[in-house]
Amino acid sequence: MSDLPRRAVARSAKLAALPIGFAGRTALGLGKRIGGRPAEIVAQEIQERTAEQIFKVLGELKGGAMKLGQALSIFEAALPAEIAGPYRATLTKLQDAAPPLPAATVHKVLIEQLGDDWRENFLSFEDTPTAAASIGQVHKAVWHDGRTVAVKIQYPGAGKALLSDFNQLARLGKLFGVLLPGLDIKALLSELRERVAEELDYLREAEAQHAFALEFKDDPDFLIPDVIAANEQVLVSEWVDGTPLSRIITDGTQEERDRAGLQLVRFLFSSPARVGMLHADPHPGNFRIVEGGRMCVLDFGAVNRMPDGYPLVFGKLTRIFNNGDMEEVLKGLRDEGFIRPHIEIDVEALRGFLAPYVEPTQVEEFSFSREWLQHQAATAADLRPGNVVRQLNLPPSYVLIHRVHAAGVGVLCQLGATARFREEVLRWVPGFADEDTGEPLTNA
Repeated sequence: MSDLPRRAVARSAKLAALPIGFAGRTALGLGKRIGGRPAEIVAQEIQERTAEQIFKVLGELKGGAMKLGQALSIFEAALPAEIAGPYRATLTKLQDAAPPLPAATVHKVLIEQLGDDWRENFLSFEDTPTAAASIGQVHKAVWHDGRTVAVKIQYPGAGKALLSDFNQLARLGKLFGVLLPGLDIKALLSELRERVAEELDYLREAEAQHAFALEFKDDPDFLIPDVIAANEQVLVSEWVDGTPLSRIITDGTQEERDRAGLQLVRFLFSSPARVGMLHADPHPGNFRIVEGGRMCVLDFGAVNRMPDGYPLVFGKLTRIFNNGDMEEVLKGLRDEGFIRPHIEIDVEALRGFLAPYVEPTQVEEFSFSREWLQHQAATAADLRPGNVVRQLNLPPSYVLIHRVHAAGVGVLCQLGATARFREEVLRWVPGFADEDTGEPLTNA
């Protein structure tokens, strides 16, 4: 294997087939209506079949298609389990078991990126990768000065394949309009394309990782491995041993899981204020618990640059929601673009949808669980036209923030963590505590 697992021609053909299939289903639906079947039932059947095909294709492809699927995770809750379930399973398999490049291809990349004498940089280099993901893989090595390092290498052709995905997905706007009439899919795709282009630039990633490493140096809660060397497609950073968060999820004590959950929330909420950036890929594979209990954070390819800190609107609208003023919440969501001008939403339905997102901020201590998450998802899981999820929009500027919120809640529920999460929101999320200025609270 010398590039991504599927050739570009095959990938394009699979994506291009979607609109053709949709046209056929629409014609079939018209025929059924003429035959006397209720229009609402026919429309739902078309939506379900369209959803099934969209999510099947997105789940089978890596790259841009997979990242769109991740961004749409909140809307996935509006789909029946028999449709969304196989998609989630495929996506998880892709994330956890990306096939590695053979050693010869790895060496070829290193020669291209570091020169014929690339081995002079290392005392040793392990050809078998320790981890593989959607656009690259990591190898353990010993740097020329004796330090153990992680060498991240980008797959040849990854950038071209990713951006090709987005060119194809941009043609599918009408399909998503059937499922999610409130979503501006073209704007969402444009934003995702820009973010993916950033993830392909390892120099940009190195800059972000170094900034986090400097800010969190000697922090009692966190350890960020610093960057040693980098170019556009190879990144060398300090190696850190530790217990993967996935093992804490499966085998950790309740105390370990509670501490990890609190650390995760503290890291994500504090980073915009401390570094001016938000780590935007918080899945368990990017976290380790090291000796002494600190949380090590890896992979800064997906980073949301937030020089002004966390958006004031989140804390402000959460506080207003907790005070019971749903009309003001509705207005705020419209102002921010979460509800487009032509979309009408039932206020009480909106309250029911938003409640689980703010529930952890209403009590001093909260327990996340898989059962709680399943219950929340079930409240949104239908395809009727009035379903709130289908009426919402994801403004481009909130794409990565949404990814963090959705993935973060998922990890907390996997951990089954119980902790004083509200204190972290009070301390780090502007607008939640201080009605006048929205400034985050400090230790004082």
